[in-house]
Amino acid sequence: MRAQNSATRSTPIAVGDPATAVRSRAAPPASSPASPASPAPPTGPAGPAPARHPREATPADSPAAPAARARRAALRTRGARGGTMLACLGVVAFSLTFPATAWGLESFGPWSFVAVRSVLAAAIAGGFLLAARAPLPARRHWPGLAVVAGGVVVGYPLLTTLALTTATTSHAAVVVGLLPLTTAALSALRTGVRPSRRFWAAAVAGAAVVLGFTLAQSGGSLSAGDGYLFAALLACAAGYTEGGRLARDLPGWQVIGWALVACLPLNLAGAAVGLAYEPVHLGVHGVAGLLWAAAGSTFLGLYVWYRGMAEIGAPRASQLQLAQPLLTLLWSVALLGEQLSPAAPAAACAVLVCIAVTQRAQSG
Repeated sequence: MRAQNSATRSTPIAVGDPATAVRSRAAPPASSPASPASPAPPTGPAGPAPARHPREATPADSPAAPAARARRAALRTRGARGGTMLACLGVVAFSLTFPATAWGLESFGPWSFVAVRSVLAAAIAGGFLLAARAPLPARRHWPGLAVVAGGVVVGYPLLTTLALTTATTSHAAVVVGLLPLTTAALSALRTGVRPSRRFWAAAVAGAAVVLGFTLAQSGGSLSAGDGYLFAALLACAAGYTEGGRLARDLPGWQVIGWALVACLPLNLAGAAVGLAYEPVHLGVHGVAGLLWAAAGSTFLGLYVWYRGMAEIGAPRASQLQLAQPLLTLLWSVALLGEQLSPAAPAAACAVLVCIAVTQRAQSG
């Protein structure tokens, strides 16, 4: 029966005498005498199929392997280009935040502007979360999301908006240009990583440049707007640091999305109080600034930024962000008609050099 069942196997059988084919399949036991020699199977087209080596026609040896490798390389290149474009869009969106805020303050008070801006951004983020059917974050994620919400959703927008009631956007752009250094230093303290001395030297040099610029622009003493800006640096750096930690478990856009949704009750109450006590004078600039700050800066900018950073990596993306302060200076001139002092672009470039040194020190 074993010999008959062999006919069901997928191994090809020689065409010829059926008895000969069956005998060729049934090998005699080792202890039995040798059986008489079987007739040789016919050769040629009717002969047995040649044995197939088990490693024959593997993907690496197949003729299509070079083409497959070329396709994978092309996909990686296309992904890198797409990631770079997304990260650049994020930087452009962020660079427009201060000019949009300055426009929004033409129609709203600072408290109502920040609250309404966050409410609109939370509505957009909630729509994206529902469309993607994103699951609720785990309980262990909520303390970190609270830090992100307090730093990025509430603290940084409110403090920078209060600063822009007295300071120019170009002045604020130079001060907030210190944000990458502040974030890197706070992240080092938060994670316990010990950067090199070159890192700390560049960080201190960048802080000294910004402090000297602010003192020179403020007549030798820090103004209330400068105090708001320095506090905004710490708040945003804390939010970015905790958001980067959460992004190991959650997609980056969901981190900011859930932080916005978590703050929605607080911002609704703030919007109601702010609109009741602060005058509102709707205008084209005010509405455009509010919509861009809510949709462009708060949600869309962070969405494309995180997507791009996931494609090209944080070090390469952070190199692109070095252009943000200079772009803000250009927008302040083009959109707001501000007159730049020679110290503003010089200080911004000096800060960029310090940031570049810290990034090289971190990567090294």
